[in-house]
Formats: sequence, structure tokens, C-alpha cells
Amino acid sequence: MKRFLFISVVLAMVASADACTNFIVGKKASTDGSVICSYNADSYGAYMPLYHYPAAKHQKGDKRQVYEWDTNKYLGEIDEALETYNVVGNINEWQVTIGETTYGGREEMVDSTGVIDYGSLIYITLQRAKSAREAIQIMTTLVEQYGYCSEGETFTICDPNEAWILEMQGCGPDRTVSKERTVWVAVRIPDEAICAHANQSRIGVFDQKDKQNVLYSKNVIKYARKKGWFTGKDEEFSWKNTYAFPDFSGRRICDARAWSFFNRHKKGMDRYLPWVLGIDKDAEDMPLWVVPDQKVSVEDVMNDMRNHFEGTPMEIDSTDIGGGIWQMPYRPTPLYYKVDGKKYFNERPVSTQQSAFSFVSQMRSWLPREVGGCFWFGNDDANMIAYVPIYCSMTRRPECFNAPGADDVTFSDKSAYWVCNWVSNMVYPRYSAMFPDLQQVRDSLQHAYLTQQPQIEAKAKGMASSEMRQYLNDYSIQQAQQMLARWKQLAIFLIVRHNDMARKPVDENGQFKRNKYGLGETVQRPGYPQPFARRLVKEAGERYAVPE
Repeated sequence: MKRFLFISVVLAMVASADACTNFIVGKKASTDGSVICSYNADSYGAYMPLYHYPAAKHQKGDKRQVYEWDTNKYLGEIDEALETYNVVGNINEWQVTIGETTYGGREEMVDSTGVIDYGSLIYITLQRAKSAREAIQIMTTLVEQYGYCSEGETFTICDPNEAWILEMQGCGPDRTVSKERTVWVAVRIPDEAICAHANQSRIGVFDQKDKQNVLYSKNVIKYARKKGWFTGKDEEFSWKNTYAFPDFSGRRICDARAWSFFNRHKKGMDRYLPWVLGIDKDAEDMPLWVVPDQKVSVEDVMNDMRNHFEGTPMEIDSTDIGGGIWQMPYRPTPLYYKVDGKKYFNERPVSTQQSAFSFVSQMRSWLPREVGGCFWFGNDDANMIAYVPIYCSMTRRPECFNAPGADDVTFSDKSAYWVCNWVSNMVYPRYSAMFPDLQQVRDSLQHAYLTQQPQIEAKAKGMASSEMRQYLNDYSIQQAQQMLARWKQLAIFLIVRHNDMARKPVDENGQFKRNKYGLGETVQRPGYPQPFARRLVKEAGERYAVPE
């Protein structure tokens, strides 16, 4: 049965449609043979440190208590594994990385009796899996045994050799109706391809005969038939059209972000604009993955995570009233708003002010695993941070990514989350005036980290394993703390330079100029940017016109 999508707000997806973004690069699609994946963890007001779970041995019969990642609500307990691995951030000591985006899907499929939520599932699995395939097996076994209490989810699951996406939903809370706990499907992304997902289910029709590259639950089609949601032939079954149909929000607010990644690396993506604009019900669907025209680097992906639809029809018009005087490419939330009873929306780019953290994970099969997994991490909006190298073998965290006493309502100048947010929230409303200063610092640090990486890793490879881990741990802590110190300097520089909406001149070294009498040089008063001045005159008419 054909379905139509002109629904302004999707059912269960409304709460999560404005959340996270993931990009994936296969090992033959990257410039150096790395498998690369990225994640903007977007959540309003959330304070998220760099997580760490040390490796451990456990006794048979030990239990693990599970707390919901988003709320810290206690959900129940599960059997603990006899051995768990070291995890830092979203990567473990075997270079397995897991990210996610929530797409919601059918509301009635949420199993409120489940013991495991999507966030807990990620970190429990990272402590148990040595490969992406093993991670999929662990994740699906856990939720079938204990129940899955979150909405529909797309997981990025990668190791140094393979990249996968796994989509999962519960089967509702009523066990008298169905003994089944979950439905799921996983697809391996080809080595030569790139993929993306951003809060809209992405797996459509999948090859049920390809047992090597496609995995799925036995009930994936039977459950949909039993519920009356699918009546076609098995080979016609589409996961997303059945369990999470892409309406206007799923296309324009979500798939558009995936498209923006493809569009930066593949010519001809204008073909799918009717789909991502969300206004043509018969538009051609966007593919799950594409082969890029040129190979993609870690630095490319970092910049992709900073995207605001520049140069596309969805580019946020920084000259309209929403951008303010200083042309801000950000908009306040919520995404939807009403004026005189009519509903409107804001564009939702990859880079957004509500990111709690962002990472780009680099996994390399040809290096010792202690050094092969480099987890580039930052707290706050990807556009406003420099990604710091965090190695997967780390057992000690930088203080700035785990500041004592800091949380979502407690500021600390030792916390990268709070210092970076301090700076970015100064910049947002005066973007065109202040962002160039932030960008210069950001790119200078990023360039230094990337330039140092080969030398640091070459030195590490010549060490014994324990010495290597300590060396890399010390190096990452040093870079992170230096980043924090530089960001504090930036905060003070921005206050001094841009005080009272003027601008103090600086020399080629970034030092404030002084006049011959020792005082600060006369400030510059740039006034309105021309696009805003023109709009102001147009809207105000002759009110502010100076008489001839």
C-alpha cells in the first residue's frame, strides 16, 4: 500500500528528530586506509564528559546495574561479562567504535519494560566486543534477552576493517501479545563507500540473501506482517518504509544532513534534492551509501561535521532577520514554531549549538592497536572546537574532559565543556565579527595536532606495549590541557577585542596595538554589516534617513 508523507511533524520522532549526526568512511574510501566514523552528540543542556570504563575481570554471577544514559534513571540489572575491555569515549582498546542517531519510528514499538536503553547498549557493548561483527551479535543478543526500552535507533558500528550500520526497534511492552523483544537489521557499508545517518532510518530494501554483508532478526518481516504493516512480497520489504516512514521531518530535518555529507564528496547529488527538500512525495529516494569522487581524510570529516549547508538550497540565510546583525548561521530551538496559527520550521544543519560532544574516530588495521585507534574528541559544537587526539589505549583522562564537580548546572573553568561553551556563546550572536578570531585558533591547533600525529605515532610504535600506552596517554593529556589553556586565552582575547561592539586592532602576531603614548590604539567601529544595513533601511523606510 502506497503511503504519503505530507505530515508536518512525525509521530514519535518529534522528540528526537533534532538530535545527532553520524558519518562513515570505508577503508578504501579514506586517504590512508583508515576506517573513519564521526558523531555529533546533540542534546539540549546535556553535560557529557569523555567517558572511561577500565578493563576488568569479573566473577561468574556478577551483575551490572543499568542506568538510562539520557536521564540516569535506574532500569534494572544484567549479567556481567567475565572480562570487560578498556573504553575511552566511544572507542575501545580493540579500536571498535560505536555512535548513534535516534529516529523514533512507530511509537507503539517502544518496550517500556526493557532493561537496556540505546546509550547503555553502546557502552556495555564496547566493553565486550573485539570487532564490529561481534558488537552486532552482542547488542542484538542483549536486547533480545533483557528488552530494549528506547525508540528506533541507527547505530554506527566500526572496527579497523569494517563499517556497519545497525537499525533496531523494540516489539512493544505486552509479552502476552508477542514473545518477541526486538526487530533489527544491519548492513555493512562497502569499503570503497561513504555513508551517513541523521535521525531518520536509512535502511530500505536489503539483500536478504547476502549473509556476509547483511544481518537481520528472524522476525524482521514476520513481525511487520503480524501487525498488518506489510503485505507485499518478502523481497520488497523496506525496513524504513515499514517501521519509520520518512515524512517531511525525516527528509528535510534529517536526511538533508546525510545529503550534505554526500554532496561535499560526490558530484551529481542535486538529483536527490527533491527528496531532501521534502516537498515532492514522489521524489527519488537517496541511497544508503555513495562512492566518493576522491578519497576522504580525517581532516575532511572534521570539516564535514562543521557544515551549515553552505552553497546549497538549504544554506541558512545569515542575512535574514534570524541571523541577527552579525549574520549567525544558527537558529534557536525548537525547530518548529507557529505564527498566527501557521507552522514554520528552521533548517537543521550538521553543526548545531546543542552538541554536548563531537568525535571523529580513526581506526587503522596496520598499526599496533594501542596506537591504531585515534579518537579525535571535543566538547561542544564541532564548528567551535579543535578536535584533540585521544588514543584508544588511554587509561587516564585529561582533567578538562572530566573536571571534578562540573555538571550540567555547575560551571568550572577546568572543564572543556564549560570553557568551550563560554567562548562559543560569546561568538554565536556576533558571529561574523568574532568567529574569524575563533576559527584562526581552532584551525591552528587542529593543524598542529594533525601535523604532529605521524611523528608521535612513529615514536610510539618503537616502544613496548606498556611504555607505548603511557607515552600516548601522557601526550593526549598534554594536548587536551594545552587546548583548554588556549581556549581560556581566547575567551579573554574576545572580551577585550570586541568590547562594547567595537573592535580593538591587533598586529600580525595577534597582539593588541598601542599608540605612541602607550595606550591602546583607537578602536575600530565597523558598524552594521552591509547586508543587515540594507535590510534595516528596507524595513525602516525613511525613518532613519539623514536629511539632505
